[in-house]
Parts: sequence; C-alpha cells; structure tokens
Amino acid sequence: MNINQLIEIVKNKLQNNIVCDNIEVEDKTFLHKNHTSHDKNKFHIKIVITSDYLKKKNKIQSTKEIYNILKDELKYTLNTNFN
Repeated sequence: MNINQLIEIVKNKLQNNIVCDNIEVEDKTFLHKNHTSHDKNKFHIKIVITSDYLKKKNKIQSTKEIYNILKDELKYTLNTNFN
C-alpha cells in the first residue's frame, strides 16, 4: 500500500463512521526519514477532524473511537498524530 491509498482509506473510514464537517489527512512521513527507527513500510500521518459529534465527547472518548475505526490500519501501517 502506498501513502495515497492509505490516506483515501483513512478518509473513507472516518467519513463513513463519524459525522464530520471536514477531514484532513496529511502525510508527515518525511519528518521521520532520518530517524534510526524509521521503517519505510510505515507512515506518519496527521489527521485533523472538524466534528460537532466528536466535540460532544471528551478527548479520550473521541480518540478511542477514532482508533477503533482505524484499528486495522494502525496495526499494520501507521504512526499517528491526532491533534
């Protein structure tokens, strides 16, 4: 899987499972290329979600929900940074 496929999968899964006004998924892998632990088969993405639905939950609840939706991708291909 390449980063563009991953971004589409993440966007689609989130849009299909959370009521969102906006979802942005950015590739931030380049920030980690020189790290000794860098793995070319893993990606680092930044996800920004605008959602009244998630605002009604506390940060831990909303993060758990996002992680649950993306559990397969997290298991195999992602290092994530939720803001």
